[in-house]
Amino acid sequence: MKIAMLARNANLYSHRRLVEAAEARGHVLDVLNTLRCNVQIASHRPTVTYNGETLSGYDAVIPRIGASITHYGLAILRQFEMRGVWPLNESVAIGRSRDKLRSMQILAKHGLGLPLTAFAHDPKQTEEIIKAVKGPPVVIKLLEGTQGIGVVLAETEASAKSVIEAFRGANVNILVQEFIKEAGGTDIRALVIGGKVVAAMKRTGAPDDFRSNLHRGGSAELVRITPEERSTAVRAAKRMGLNVCGVDMLRSNHGPVIMEVNSSPGLEGIEAASGKDIAGMIIDFIAANAKAGKTKTKGKG
Repeated sequence: MKIAMLARNANLYSHRRLVEAAEARGHVLDVLNTLRCNVQIASHRPTVTYNGETLSGYDAVIPRIGASITHYGLAILRQFEMRGVWPLNESVAIGRSRDKLRSMQILAKHGLGLPLTAFAHDPKQTEEIIKAVKGPPVVIKLLEGTQGIGVVLAETEASAKSVIEAFRGANVNILVQEFIKEAGGTDIRALVIGGKVVAAMKRTGAPDDFRSNLHRGGSAELVRITPEERSTAVRAAKRMGLNVCGVDMLRSNHGPVIMEVNSSPGLEGIEAASGKDIAGMIIDFIAANAKAGKTKTKGKG
């Protein structure tokens, strides 16, 4: 197979592993800097050019689109889809996952466990949204944040009001969520490929940090998840329409609650914790499922 990967940094662990896994199986995987791809829009001839040359002959595309270039990256991915190239994750599904509010609405619609979440535009409604999530303490998140950036724990009503008003004053959109104290600064990342959880790890935050992201200095270890957690992760992936994703959950007193569904999960932590060849599983999934023109949008909402 000939596979394209949209990624800005070919040297990242996840990207190197995918290239190694593809080549070990006899496939060709070209890493294309997403920002160097251009689209040419013409009737019946959707094309993508790279460094001045028209791209063709690809059987599949792996989108590893950074959060900061989501809009541009999805435009490039849609162009591949219009050419009939099979995407590991479709543009519509990635768009859902990158919009935290939309993803929460979709998951809530289908009855999946979530922390109490509130969203409002008017800073004058600050007290109302704090009360809606039974705070303080509350967790305040930028809608566009990633890797724990733009996530703040406000432990008092005064600090919550201050943070919310500051974010709104900067004209950025936020979510306010209940703080799941019983999670103890840990979360579960379940890696889903093709509707199955293939590995799971427990992530623990750095000392004095309630965020468990590995990019923020957290640590990871192998964990055995419950049948309910496994079912929650699989259902979340299905409802979002994602073939491959990382489902981040907290263990609350009322069962697993989903914090995020990540459409471009990193592989380093989960491979180290599980000892599994996750990159190889992804390539095998592509080889088994990639078919020209098979780009029908999955998921609902």
